[in-house]
Amino acid sequence: MSDPFPIENTTDGGENLDLHKVMLILEAALLSTQEPLSAQELRKLFHQELNTALITNLLTQIREKWNNSSIELVQVASGWRFQVNAEIQPYLDRLTPQKAPRYTRAVMETLAIIAYHQPVTRGDIEEIRGVGVSSTILKTLTTRGWIETVGQRNVPGKPALFATTRSFLDDLNLRSLEELPPLEEMKSLITLDLETS
Repeated sequence: MSDPFPIENTTDGGENLDLHKVMLILEAALLSTQEPLSAQELRKLFHQELNTALITNLLTQIREKWNNSSIELVQVASGWRFQVNAEIQPYLDRLTPQKAPRYTRAVMETLAIIAYHQPVTRGDIEEIRGVGVSSTILKTLTTRGWIETVGQRNVPGKPALFATTRSFLDDLNLRSLEELPPLEEMKSLITLDLETS
C-alpha cells in the first residue's frame, strides 16, 4: 500500500519516496552512526529538499515507534541519536565491563560552577569555591570534552572564559542548559557520586 503523501524528486534519479521510505532512511542513518545527527544534517540524505520541520516531525514519529523498546531515539544538544534504554544498559555493561572514570570533588565542583555560571574565568571559579583551581582540573574537563575556552574577559590580563560544550549536554542526555537540574539537586548528586566511589 503506497503512502498517501509522496515526496517528489528526493533522489538524483527523480525517484519518488513516500514518507515511510523517508522514515526508513532516517532510521538507518541514525542506527548506523555513533554521533548524534541534527535535523539539518539529516536533510543531506535528501539533497536538502525536505525541510527541517518535516524531518523533525518524522523523527518524532520514529521515536514513538521505538517506545517500549530496548532502544530509544533521543534528542540531545547535538541532534538525534539511538541509545540503549536506561533500564537495559546495566545488563549490557556486563558484556564489556568498563570502569566509569571517577572524578574528584574539586573536578565536579568546578564543572558545576562552569555549568551554572558560564561563561566564567578561573578567578570566578576560585572565588565561588573559595580555593585555588589547579590547571589539572581544567585540563581534565577540557580533555573529557565537557568544557572549552569561549573567549577572554575584557579586563587586564585577558583571562580565558570557560563554558560547557555540546558534548557535556550530550553525555547528560540534555538538549540545552535549561534542562540542567536545579543547583541544589546537582550538589546532592555530586555528594552521592563521591560517597559511592
